[in-house]
Amino acid sequence: MPEKEIVIVSAARTPFGRYCGSLREYDYFDLGAIPMKEVLKRVNLEPNLVDEVFWGVGDTSPCKDVYTPVAARQTLLKAGLPAETPSIALDKACVSAMSAVKLASMSMRLGEIDVAIAGGATSFSQEPLIVRGVRYQGFRIGDVKMEDPLFALGYKDFNPVSVDTDDVAHEYGISRKEQDEWAFMSHKRYGEAWNAGKFKDEMIPMEIRLTRQDPFTLEIDEQYRPKTTMESLAKLKTIYGCRSVTAGNAPGLNDGATAILLMTREKAESLNLEVLASIVSMTSIAIAPNRMPEGPGYAMKKVLDMAGLGIDDMDIMEINEAFAAVPLVSLEVLTDKDKSAAKALHKKTNVNGSAIAIGHPNTASGARLIMNLMYELRRRGGGYAMASICGGLAQADACIIKV
Repeated sequence: MPEKEIVIVSAARTPFGRYCGSLREYDYFDLGAIPMKEVLKRVNLEPNLVDEVFWGVGDTSPCKDVYTPVAARQTLLKAGLPAETPSIALDKACVSAMSAVKLASMSMRLGEIDVAIAGGATSFSQEPLIVRGVRYQGFRIGDVKMEDPLFALGYKDFNPVSVDTDDVAHEYGISRKEQDEWAFMSHKRYGEAWNAGKFKDEMIPMEIRLTRQDPFTLEIDEQYRPKTTMESLAKLKTIYGCRSVTAGNAPGLNDGATAILLMTREKAESLNLEVLASIVSMTSIAIAPNRMPEGPGYAMKKVLDMAGLGIDDMDIMEINEAFAAVPLVSLEVLTDKDKSAAKALHKKTNVNGSAIAIGHPNTASGARLIMNLMYELRRRGGGYAMASICGGLAQADACIIKV
């Protein structure tokens, strides 16, 4: 029996908001419902035709129901999907939304479903502060210590992810200057792409109504800093004792949501829907937890082998800028540590910028990479593209699409 071809028929995302920026007051489920509704609206698809929803959710504490919310289900109900629609919320940190696409594709290839929505949402702005131990310690008097989960972001039994990234970059001989140059390039390419109207394909303009502010339309990613220069980046201090990682060569803590509508090709053709792209191959990997910047490189090597393709077959690529060091390290992994070959790939990697300029609402980003590459390939007349993203103590996903 031939393997079913999985295709994308619609893909959209919110603009990505800065930390405590324009999306700060959005309810977590309302935020996720925006692209869910949009991908159906764009192809005029009835919600009852969606067989299942796969949703990236890395942190449920911003939800109204902090304790075990069914985030995917609550979001799809807000989006107007029928109560009979099953769903799964999955947590692989930054990898989540790409893994959501992978799980949806797997279910379709198994023949269980024909139509799925995959994506994710993150709201760093609504992250609460935490008070631990009060319930059972019999607190009666004195100061209460509050914990900020976003400070030195990482995992309590491990280094902050910035520190591990800094160590790996140093091992590879990647300098602060190279990381700043990559960050500058990300902003420059994003500005050129936005001015050319490229993000209109994927981004949903949002009418924002904030408390004590006049309404306005948000139609650009707020993380983008058009006045970024090498000089301004060089002035920034490193963070958490790092040698080279700064707030300038790392992404922000951002808010946003993404969604992709996937189908079997047979189903899309039966509904007379235009196929925007095909999923060629997807994979998930994991490596030692302190080696995160290498993850996308190893995932890309694996997914190319699975597809029977090579680097030269890829017209464009995106490696998520969890830090500038991540694409720089991963390109060296991909080229077996051939620095000149890795540098040659810069031209076709992150051609519209990436998370440093666009923002990184972590459990939404994986789907953004796929849709950005898809729309760019369509503007170029077709071809192959490869996306990869790391996260969650050095897990990584990679995806190859064809237009």
